[in-house]
Amino acid sequence: MLDNLSQRLARVVKTLRGEARLTEANTQDMLREIRIALLEADVALPVVRDLIARIREKALGQEVLASLTPGQALVGVVHRELTELMGGASAELDLATTPPAIILMAGLQGAGKTTTVGKLARWLRETRRKKVLTVSCDIYRPAAIEQLRLVTEQAGADFFASTPDQKPVDIARAALQWGRTHYHDVLLVDTAGRLAIDERLMAEIRELHQALSPVETLFVVDAMQGQDAVNTARAFGEALPLTGIVLTKLDGDSRGGAALSVKAVTGKPIKFVGTGEKLTGLEGFHPERMANRILGMGDILSLVEEAQKAVDQGAAQELAAKLKSGNRFDLNDFLTQISQMKKMGGLSSLLDKLPAQMQAAAGQTDLTRAERDMKRMQGIIHAMTPAERARPEIIKASRKRRIATGAGVQVQEVNRLLSQFDQMQSMMKKMQKGGLAKMMRGMKGMLPGMR
Repeated sequence: MLDNLSQRLARVVKTLRGEARLTEANTQDMLREIRIALLEADVALPVVRDLIARIREKALGQEVLASLTPGQALVGVVHRELTELMGGASAELDLATTPPAIILMAGLQGAGKTTTVGKLARWLRETRRKKVLTVSCDIYRPAAIEQLRLVTEQAGADFFASTPDQKPVDIARAALQWGRTHYHDVLLVDTAGRLAIDERLMAEIRELHQALSPVETLFVVDAMQGQDAVNTARAFGEALPLTGIVLTKLDGDSRGGAALSVKAVTGKPIKFVGTGEKLTGLEGFHPERMANRILGMGDILSLVEEAQKAVDQGAAQELAAKLKSGNRFDLNDFLTQISQMKKMGGLSSLLDKLPAQMQAAAGQTDLTRAERDMKRMQGIIHAMTPAERARPEIIKASRKRRIATGAGVQVQEVNRLLSQFDQMQSMMKKMQKGGLAKMMRGMKGMLPGMR
């Protein structure tokens, strides 16, 4: 996410921190580097000019010049201005209304709108404990209704069926009535998109808005479109009273400019960002945390929150009790740890939220290979008997051949898994003895693909 921008600005930050004294010359050099990094990330030119002007004004102010560490003080200025550029504070969904709270989803075709509806339905169920109903008013795109039904089913929400021969407004009103009589908390309305903005699309969505009076009207926009994303958001904002924006595909080959430009250009807050195709790939947008990530400072808070959601607390407590009682860490426990990491989005998701120094330390890791190795490790463990998982020391040559055949891998891969398990087991023994420093040193090379 925002890799190129993050790398450029992280280098600037590193240089800034090392400056014991700020002069007009080195300040101008740093501002020029920041300007180039932003422009290369496809941030809108007026936004870049305004941001650089504000940073320059603060950089020459007493707060920075009088500081004992002016370089670090200037980093703080850049961080605050980036945070303010993206909205300052987090913007929450407003669901304070008589149920069902209606959320109208707008956007062009191909932005990932229908998938985002499914992601949002799951997010509302799991984080807000809401009973969610979805409905598709897209009567034009083939299979749009069926696609929403499938993602809604995967999200564990309820789906209101519609057909292409109905009028969008009639579909929406019928869904609203159904939601009221069946005590749904939230109604998510998926609307039709087009390949480009046209008056017919705008007239239809304005009619839907007028009929439903939604508490939230979210515009879903593809971050990979760069400046086009910002221009499209502005056009929709002029036609509809938008309450927020959802940026999708932020993990793609995007330069990230939309994330920095869209709030400044439209005046509407970014409420969510979408990554990947999985329904778990939706995060609330936090400007300060995003500024941390852009400047290479990491996003540990989001990482902790994801861990809290993904980790099975009961299983974690059972493992802690097991280790405390002196019982050994076995392959069943190892399998559980791999599964928990996958629930958090895998290695790439974890690394994306770590500070730049830690990302650089893991920079030699082939993440694609590492993710593939994790899947193979799961397959190998599943090919073992319960006795073998509980007592890995009984796995000798003949058992290794049987396990390799069952998992469809070479015997060498079974040996590699057992070697990595031995490292994990050693780490857990050190944890039992309270040797945290020893445990951390033992983690190197423990994960697949890490050296």
